[in-house]
Amino acid sequence: MDEHVYKVMRGTGGWNIALGIVSIVLGIGAGILLIISGAKLLGEKGKIIF
Repeated sequence: MDEHVYKVMRGTGGWNIALGIVSIVLGIGAGILLIISGAKLLGEKGKIIF
């Protein structure tokens, strides 16, 4: 019984690390895209006529 618990814990730990890395990569990617789109908006603000 104890061996089964350790196998489950090891698998869960591995998935947690993998999901953490994926979350970090997606967060950095989203931040870069937001910075780029904001810079484009600031660069084009002189062309806006109300």
